[in-house]
Amino acid sequence: MNEEQNKYISDSIRSIPDFPKPGILFHDVTSLLLDPKAFQYCIDAFAERYRGQKVDAIAGFEARGFIFGAPLALALQCAFVPLRKPGKLPGETIGADYQLEYGSDRIEMHVGSVKEGDKVVLVDDLIATGGTMGAGIKLMNKVGANVLEAACVMELPDLKGRGKLGDLPLFVLIEKEGL
Repeated sequence: MNEEQNKYISDSIRSIPDFPKPGILFHDVTSLLLDPKAFQYCIDAFAERYRGQKVDAIAGFEARGFIFGAPLALALQCAFVPLRKPGKLPGETIGADYQLEYGSDRIEMHVGSVKEGDKVVLVDDLIATGGTMGAGIKLMNKVGANVLEAACVMELPDLKGRGKLGDLPLFVLIEKEGL
């Protein structure tokens, strides 16, 4: 992705001060979906990154990770695996718990959707504190998958989420400073 495309994507993301509470600067990645050119740049950049790596599955986090992960899986001609909150998938599931600032949560996937040795890329819209992405790594480790990389449209580096990924590489299209 070139500098012009990077700026185009960055400019397509709307920042909303004091949402969901005072003092928070919310970065709305869904605003770039209103611009097909920006959305296409994102998918193309991800596909270029992983083409030729023989990826078996893209695992996308509920809900915005679905938006970027599903078209990426199509571009790479591999499986798309939805990672969802508890109780959202109809079949037998396997899950991983993770800590939030005030409490805990869990992500799940269908049993058998990722197999031992599968090459997987974890995809979400953004990484902030890294809790969700860390749970995805834990879940893939449970089934013996080979996680190649984590990929996000945007990183909020001030929140240090990259640190929760251990040695797993993180590929991001843009970074936004400020909380």
